[in-house]
Amino acid sequence: MPTIVVDVMPKPEILDPQGKAIAGALPRLGFSAFSGVRQGKRFELTVEGEVTEDVLRQAREAAEQMLSNPVIEDVVNVEVQS
Repeated sequence: MPTIVVDVMPKPEILDPQGKAIAGALPRLGFSAFSGVRQGKRFELTVEGEVTEDVLRQAREAAEQMLSNPVIEDVVNVEVQS
């Protein structure tokens, strides 16, 4: 069964305390190559049958209306997982 992946991230102007905590912990764990972290959400939508343009449209609509909070988050990706 095909899967559609939806990625949601906080808008750039929104504080991300969880990402900030992760960014602070990385150097302490020996990962010094990273200067910042933003944490988002990933949703996997399983599809019965073929993924058509209409199914992708519905996934985009669901992402905008239900899977994200448009006040503080952006839907950054909606794609069929290969």
